[in-house]
Amino acid sequence: MSYYNELKKFIVVSDTQVTGQGTVGVQEFNQERELIYNDLKVEAKFGTGRASAIPWIAFLSENDTVQNGIYPVYLYYKEKNILILAYGVSETKEPNRTWNLQKGIKINEYFLNNYSKNAEKYGDSFVYKVYDLKKKLEEKEVNEDLDALIAIYKSTLLKTKVMLEEKALKKVTLKKRFSNQIPFDIDSFQLKTGEAGLIFSPQLIQRFIASLCTKPFVICSGLSGSGKTKLAQAFAQWITVDESQYVIVPVGADWTNREPLLGYPNALNKEEYVSPENGVLDLMIRAKQNIENTEDPTKPYFLILDEMNLSHVERYFADFLSTMESGDTIPLHKILPEPTKDLITIPQTLKLPKNLFIIGTVNIDETTYMFSPKVLDRANTIEFRLTEKDLADFIASDIKLDMELLKAQGANMSGGFMAMALQETDKNLKPSEADLKLFFSELKKSGAEFGYRTASEIGRLMYMLKELGEAGDNLLDIAIMQKLLPKLHGSRSKLNTALTTLAKFCVKDAVKDFDGKDEDFRKTYFIPFDKLPTDSLDKIKYKISFEKISRMHKNAMENGFTSYAEA
Repeated sequence: MSYYNELKKFIVVSDTQVTGQGTVGVQEFNQERELIYNDLKVEAKFGTGRASAIPWIAFLSENDTVQNGIYPVYLYYKEKNILILAYGVSETKEPNRTWNLQKGIKINEYFLNNYSKNAEKYGDSFVYKVYDLKKKLEEKEVNEDLDALIAIYKSTLLKTKVMLEEKALKKVTLKKRFSNQIPFDIDSFQLKTGEAGLIFSPQLIQRFIASLCTKPFVICSGLSGSGKTKLAQAFAQWITVDESQYVIVPVGADWTNREPLLGYPNALNKEEYVSPENGVLDLMIRAKQNIENTEDPTKPYFLILDEMNLSHVERYFADFLSTMESGDTIPLHKILPEPTKDLITIPQTLKLPKNLFIIGTVNIDETTYMFSPKVLDRANTIEFRLTEKDLADFIASDIKLDMELLKAQGANMSGGFMAMALQETDKNLKPSEADLKLFFSELKKSGAEFGYRTASEIGRLMYMLKELGEAGDNLLDIAIMQKLLPKLHGSRSKLNTALTTLAKFCVKDAVKDFDGKDEDFRKTYFIPFDKLPTDSLDKIKYKISFEKISRMHKNAMENGFTSYAEA
């Protein structure tokens, strides 16, 4: 089987086209060319109506199209006289899978390295082989390269088929396990918090629950006494049946290892494992037993770590941070039960069950430790602050605080909550791509850029926020605030320009209107919201993030240093 002659014909026909003018000889070529190669459908395009500067040939399975999918493709960059055999990636719609390359060079990267500019089109596809058409194409090389890439493609097709079958099975299982539950209703929880005497804005509650569903590790940071622990406790009490599903653990300043959370083997009795008295390990085991029991509805379990940064988080929480990403088990002990004795109740290893939600509260003062980027990267960080309105509402309220009113009131919605938290979502970042690239480039200058994990979690967070009623620019605004800004910290000299640039990204047309005029921008926008003119306020599309950036800039100017975490 050879595609060499077909490829030569394609290049000849491509060379007869004049970019921007009508196509010539294309109909004859399409009538004669092979429509199937190596069991794949072959499509060729020289332009739509007018000749393109980059004609192509794509090799497609029945599951892929050039508008939506991945596929092997020849891209002829006529201006550079090169032919690229590429791991093709659709540009019209984001494909539902990737090539899973360990090391891949995008065509844009290739062009930047060789021509100091991005490719005109198809820059997000990956280079497999580049042929210099000033030299003769070798038939053996062409055929071997194409067949090797098609083999890789068919391997991804098989993996995708297995993945889709597993996904469908999971959906059926989830539907079965949550069939007797009523849908989750965020408004019901909002109403009950008010009746219990708690004052939280609807958006704060929405962000908290969406964050839990995005990834089961949430950090609540901010002013002492602003309701961080109370919100976590309120939701846990409301959504669970009883206290067996949650524990609130005050973190001790003397926590230097994992023993306060996971216990330890008894050094004096090699057959005994000592569980912590605070019940954390017992809670994890109950959660694991519940999610593995397919006969019972899946329930949520909550571990609330109060004042999480009274000790170095990395010292006592390292096993949790590691297994969150790797999915590996946490080793507990190597005790082997004797045949004559009952089996011990503590397993030798333990995975973090997917129905366990970890919430940490954080106060920032001289008695606490800052979080490392490793910790912040694995969490959604929500800042709690009081506004004048919040304080006025609190003073005006005659409702007495009564947390008992929340107990088990939303337990019949726990299945709906778990169905949201366990469902798989696509990242779908295409609508926000331009702004995310801007933030990435600027954050990189300060060493606070983000990786694939953060980008993926931003997409999932935006999806969950939308499911809970949020819309428009607020989706990316909240994601920027919770996933991109927390790692940003440094001196005034380091962040003065960076914070100003980031603030410009939050304001429509500010990058263009204030190009080279940073001081004018700061004078215009870095003032309290209530003093901003209406037309300026209306231009701010990411208000939550902008307000935070403005406050961080003020701290940097006044104190010489700033960070996301504030007292």
